[in-house]
Amino acid sequence: MRRLVLVRHASTTAVRRSAFPLDEPLDAAGRAAASTLAGRLGRGDALTSPALRARTTAEAAGLDARTVGAICECDFGAWAGRTLAEVWDEEPVAAQAWMTDPAAAPHGGESLAAFLGRIGTWLDEQAQLDGRAVAVTHGGVVKAAVIHALAAGPEAFWRVDAAPLHATELHGREGRWSLARVNAPIDGASSARSEAV
Repeated sequence: MRRLVLVRHASTTAVRRSAFPLDEPLDAAGRAAASTLAGRLGRGDALTSPALRARTTAEAAGLDARTVGAICECDFGAWAGRTLAEVWDEEPVAAQAWMTDPAAAPHGGESLAAFLGRIGTWLDEQAQLDGRAVAVTHGGVVKAAVIHALAAGPEAFWRVDAAPLHATELHGREGRWSLARVNAPIDGASSARSEAV
């Protein structure tokens, strides 16, 4: 059985602004909160997204994590660094298309369908492994993993929350996943919740 714990990275300026992420460092509160994770994530394979915010969170947590490109956040293209409210104000048709059509990528980045497919493929590979793993990753990755585990449609993506420094645990057995916990606080860690995408 594979026990996979997905941890969303600590806060950044984009997280606090509810903006599409940039490859940016943790903010001061995020660095302080991430440091409280040391010794709290348990043993097992340690994985991290290559994004600076995820790597820094993993390092602060004391993980000697292997970088895995498949668990990067969705590529938001030209929208990176902008808030969803700004996008809605400036490009309402594009924002509507992105929110309602999983194949749409008006920002020039990755469509939701492509992103969900990427995370689903990675999870299918993980389901073939045994042992425990902790992956420091992104809110979108956590949400995509939950809907893949539940075999839910892409519209469910918008109904899953993944707060900074919260854990979601999946158990993979015989190629199928079950949810053990979702968006759970990590004992001793503190971080502001976010409504970021």
